[in-house]
Parts: sequence; structure tokens; C-alpha cells
Amino acid sequence: MSDSILHECGIALVRLRKPLSYYIEKYGSTYAMNKMYILMEKQHNRGQDGAGIANIKIDQKPGFRYISRYRSMKPQPVAHLFKKIGKRYKEAQKAGKDKFKDENWLKEHVPFSGELWLGHLRYGTHGFNSIENVHPFLRQNNWRSRNLVMAGNFNMTNVDELFNILVELGQHPKEKVDTVTVMEKIGHFLDEEVQAQFEKYKDQYSNLEISDIIENEINLQRILKRACKDFDGGYTMAGLTGSGSAFVVRDPAGIRPAYFYADDEVVVVASEKPAIKAAFNINYNQIKEIEPGHALIITKSGEYGQHSVIPKLEKKSCSFERVYFSRGTDPEIYRERKQLGKLLVPQILKAINFDLKNTVFSYIPNTAETAFLGMMAGIEDYLISIQKDIIIDKKPSADSLEDLLSFRPRIEKIVIKDAKLRTFITDDDHRDELVAHVYDTTYEVVNKGKDTLVVIDDSIVRGTTLEKSILKMLDRLSPKKIVVVSSAPQIRFPDCYGIDMSRMGDFVAFRAMIQLIKEQGKEYLLGEVYEKCLQSENEKNPVNYVKELYDQFTYDEISDKISEIVKPSDMKAEVKVVFQHIDNLHKAIPNHSGDWYFSGDFPTKGGQRVSNRAFVNYMEGKLVRAY
Repeated sequence: MSDSILHECGIALVRLRKPLSYYIEKYGSTYAMNKMYILMEKQHNRGQDGAGIANIKIDQKPGFRYISRYRSMKPQPVAHLFKKIGKRYKEAQKAGKDKFKDENWLKEHVPFSGELWLGHLRYGTHGFNSIENVHPFLRQNNWRSRNLVMAGNFNMTNVDELFNILVELGQHPKEKVDTVTVMEKIGHFLDEEVQAQFEKYKDQYSNLEISDIIENEINLQRILKRACKDFDGGYTMAGLTGSGSAFVVRDPAGIRPAYFYADDEVVVVASEKPAIKAAFNINYNQIKEIEPGHALIITKSGEYGQHSVIPKLEKKSCSFERVYFSRGTDPEIYRERKQLGKLLVPQILKAINFDLKNTVFSYIPNTAETAFLGMMAGIEDYLISIQKDIIIDKKPSADSLEDLLSFRPRIEKIVIKDAKLRTFITDDDHRDELVAHVYDTTYEVVNKGKDTLVVIDDSIVRGTTLEKSILKMLDRLSPKKIVVVSSAPQIRFPDCYGIDMSRMGDFVAFRAMIQLIKEQGKEYLLGEVYEKCLQSENEKNPVNYVKELYDQFTYDEISDKISEIVKPSDMKAEVKVVFQHIDNLHKAIPNHSGDWYFSGDFPTKGGQRVSNRAFVNYMEGKLVRAY
């Protein structure tokens, strides 16, 4: 993606289902640590602002630590975390020698030697990026079963409401942020569950005996049903109790991804399937999806299962995950991205006036490469059909036939992503000059003044990199025309479920729509929609009124206006921007229909409110997020 945006975080969870001695004997003392490292490293695309890891030792003796946690904000946080953990292992191995393979000695002397692991990779979508914002979070208590470790990939749209619920419960939250409110809400009902179990058994057993009973009978499904009923947002949240139970709960629309694998040795959860595949070398069909509105619950004894905790909504898993965010090594995602490129071919052929001879095809590195392969496969299919028609209808001579069959579309690696330059100069003119050099290009492969250059990107958000860098750079090659192709549709609406796209005025599609409204003298519509958005704040079933503004124009009208906006004033080549249509998005990605960024059809009420609030902020000149 040429426009850099921050996005969803990633989680990884490992639960060893057999005694630790089994793994020490079969795989060595570092088995779980090694698996967690692979799971997290294979998801480093999901978060580079920080990483954290926590570990629970099940049935640890009193007097010994049973929870370990490290967090890091180093440039390579995952490597930094495991270097620290590995150092503790090496120190213990040196000190313990033969004892290093003894389960009890290991758990008493070495941190991160327990059976239950939780890792997190963070992208800071908003707020301060400090070590205090790095997951996992820890809610501590001297009762082992009341300790709660949490990490997640989530954004809540109703943080104010959740905050007020905690206050009404008698709590005094230290911050009004979703990470705190979510953990404290779940923690509150965890406390109530433990207390209810205590009241149930207090006249029958000693307190020491009751503690063991609670740890084995604690009902995480009941806790999550009570805690999650008020959540509005996209979420995959993982939690560990100090006694060794665990859960991963997914939002009712399945917005954020979550996958798991289980056998008689382990239960594993990750945000992406390729991470599990890489860590455990299993077949993709062995990796299952956690159902929307369900929690994968792992008991202290290691039993696991999916349990409903909140009624399902229509499944709207994030299509942007498939277009850009998730790793393209997932076979389904790879096929989907190729199909996105292939479905654009009719629009591309029209944009180049079907002149393949004088067209050069390329892509914006690096994530658009797979869509490029699909685009070129579609061009090849078109070429074959044309060649077949010519051969059948015109019956060319041998020489003409050879020329016809030897023709191939021209493919070049035009754009090269260079190392990022640090912009120490503060004035805008010189900063833009440096930004223009983030990308480099290959010279002398375009016929000047004659060729059309087609470059595909996976998505276009703000359009600023196109205007300030890519188009200026490509114009130096002197093509007759540049066609910029987006494998994703026009991004028109803010996201409130995990991606850093919250200010409506940042989107080039929104700016194009506003310009068209002003050019056609329809500014009164802005005021009408503004009033509707203000009034919608207290509506029980809010409507996304911003869609009314986009409905004034055709898809192509907005694309053409975007072409005008991103074209630098001193550019010589003609510019055409081509966007994927939403119906083709759904053809390519039929099982992940969450398209609210493009359509404005948010899967939760909170999303509709956020869109209206983002427009109000725009009209009032407020440069703040809308949730």
C-alpha cells in the first residue's frame, strides 16, 4: 500500500495439554518458547509499535512466582522479548545443569517455563505509544483464580458507555480507554464468579480446599456472557486466569480474525492461519476459525471447546484483512488477491483504449504484487481470446501467425520501494521533496510520449503518496498516460474496529465528493446531512446519513475527480485512477463481506454512529477521532 496506515494487532496463544515433563523429554525444555516465537514472528506484519508476552505456570507451589510478563518497544520487539527470555533459560541451564530437565525445578527457578502462553503484537492506532499501552495487561490479586492477563485485537465504539457501566458498578477506572474498560469489566465478573463459588462451598470445605475447587469449576462462559453483552466493536480478545484457564472471544459479526488448532499435545490460537501452519507444520484444513460470538475456552485441565457468549450477527469479517493486512501466504488470501487483480481487467482495457502494444504493466511494491499477477493473468486470457478470434476469422499467413502468437504484454518492474528517509527538515516544501524519494524507478523502459503506464496498488486511502511521490516519479519517465489501479474499492468511510482510519477528511474519495458537491452548487446538502448526523447521536437504530452525500454521484464521477486531485499541477502525462467495484470485491472475497470502509454499511450500531460523528467533526473542523 502506497499510503501508510496503521492497523489491527495480532495475538498468539499456546496451551500445553500434557505435563511439562512430556515436552521436556520429547522436544526439549524450550519447546513452548520456540513455538511462541514462530507464532509471533510470523505475525510481525500485524504490529511493530510493541510486543508483549505472558506465561502462566499451572499448579505452582505457594511462595513461587506463577505469572511472568515481558513487554518491549524496541525496534524489533519480538526478537528483543525472546532474547530476554532465552537469556534467562541459558542462565538457568548453566546454574542447574542436569536439573534443567526437571519439571519442578524448571518451574520454580525459570520464568516463562509454564504451560500457558499469551503473546501480542501492537499497532498503536491512537493514543500514546508507551510501554504502558503494550499488551498483555495484568489485573492482579492474591487469589490465584482472580488474576487476569489480557491481550487483544480490538477497538470498541462505545467506550464512554462501558466506562459509565464500570462507575455504576462502584469501580474507579484509571483511564477512559477500551483496553482498561474491557479488562476491568471482564475482571469484575471474574471476581463475582469466584465469590459466588466461594459462597457455595464455604460451609463444606476449608478455604484452601475451596481455592482448588474454584479453579476447576470456574465458569468462563458465564463470565463472558455477562461481560460482553454491552460491547460494541470489532474484537478478538484473549485472557488467562492465574489458575491456568484461558479464553479467546470473538465479536458477534466476526469482524476481527481468530483461528485455532488443537491436538492431544497443544491448543494454539493466532490471528492468522499461516503463523499456525509455520509453527506446527500442519495442513491448512486442520486450522479452524473461532465462530463469531463464541469463545474458545480452555479449562485448567486442558479441555477445550467453543461456547456461545453473545448472539451472532450477520457475519461481516473484514475484507481489508484479505486485500492488504493479512499475510499473503495464506492460500485462500493468495487466490483472493489474484482474483481482485483479474476482475479489474475490463476497466483497465477500457482505460488504455485496448492498446496493449503501447502499454507497460507494473505494480506498487510490495503488497500489490499478488493482485498484479492476477491482473496479468486476466490480460493474458483476453489476449488469447483475441488471438483465437483472429486465427478463426482471418486465417493469417504463417509469418503473421508467428507475429500474432509471439506477442506478449509488456511487464516491467517500474517502481522500487527505497529505504525510508528521515525527515529532519521541518518546512513542508522540503519535506515533500524528501517524501518523493521514498520510491525509486527504473528508467529507459518506457517509450517517451507513446506508452501508457499501468501500475496497480492494493488500495488508495489518502492519495497523498500518489500526488507527492509516485506520480511525480513516474512522470519523469515521460509516458503518454498513467493509469493507477486500486485492487480495493474507494475508501469512503472511517473504520472504528481496529484500523487507523478515523478522520473522514483524510480520504481522497471523501475530498472528491466534497469538491463535486461544491462545484455543482449543492453545499446545502452538507448542512442538511450535518443536522441529521447531530440528531442521530441518540437514535436507538442510527442510520449512516453520510451515504446520502455519496449517492449524489456515480462511482466513475468520484474516480474521475480523484484523478484530478492526485495529479500534481506540473505533471505532463494524463492521469486516470481506476478503482475496484464493490460487487467485484465480493466476487473475489465471498466469505469475508465486511466492506463498511467502502459501502458505509457498518455491522454494528456503534459503527453507524462513528460515521456520522466523523462527518460532524469534519464540518466543525475538529481533527480528532470519532470514537
